[in-house]
Amino acid sequence: MLPEVTATRYVTPLREGGSLPGIVEADDLGTYVMKFTGAGQGRKTLVAEVLCGRLAQRLGLRVPDLVRMQLDPVIGLGEPDQEVQELLKASGGLNLGMDFLPGSIGFDPLAYAVGPGEAGRVVWFDALVGNVDRSWRNPNLLVWHGDLWLIDHGATLIWHHNWPTAARAADKPYDASDHVLAPAGPDIAAAAAELAPRVTAELLAECAADVPDEWLADEPGFGTPDEVRRAYVEVLAARAGTVHERITVGRRSQDGPSRAPGWLRDWAEAVSGLKKDGGAR
Repeated sequence: MLPEVTATRYVTPLREGGSLPGIVEADDLGTYVMKFTGAGQGRKTLVAEVLCGRLAQRLGLRVPDLVRMQLDPVIGLGEPDQEVQELLKASGGLNLGMDFLPGSIGFDPLAYAVGPGEAGRVVWFDALVGNVDRSWRNPNLLVWHGDLWLIDHGATLIWHHNWPTAARAADKPYDASDHVLAPAGPDIAAAAAELAPRVTAELLAECAADVPDEWLADEPGFGTPDEVRRAYVEVLAARAGTVHERITVGRRSQDGPSRAPGWLRDWAEAVSGLKKDGGAR
């Protein structure tokens, strides 16, 4: 089970899309990026964050530590932003925290070189979990202490939004043409040889066990949270062995790169503000 902490202070929002994660302080004196059950994407986004984040960690990829985070909505009473107030009020109870990495910067392929081996592992992992959000438009990668860190896995496991079709996800192709690490020449064959044998049903079950029952309860078509966990394990286990055969890296789309994604920009600004306040650990 993931460690559990309690939020003690809401610091600032990270404004990206509709999820509106926020930087918070907790009773363990840590600083976290908090993702809320009351956000528009719902609890399945948090399920994906936990399952994919834990799996990535077990495979040796760098993902900030995850915690179960309890939130008392009273924290939002002093928040001047009405949107943030409503989000905090709607998210009382158990939420998800991701360790805040002070001083980290958003990944820029022009400034940080990634070799074919590491690129291959990230692309292979993203193909396994069906990540549609690690593109050059929105990398969801950070550089911290000279290392590459993976963040934001809410846009993975898309098939869990329609369980009757989930079995077909095992054979779904993955187009990595717009993946932010595609220009690094990812060695996908080497990644598959290294990682696929490690993605066993036992490993997946251990990762799924870290998803709180509250986020799996009352799932249509399932009787218990453990039944939902087994469904995740079955799809990912079936996909792991051959997903490398369905990864394609073609010509990148030509619509031009966007500016720095908002939530990475806000993260950097928050780091600067926390350094001034002495609040980051």
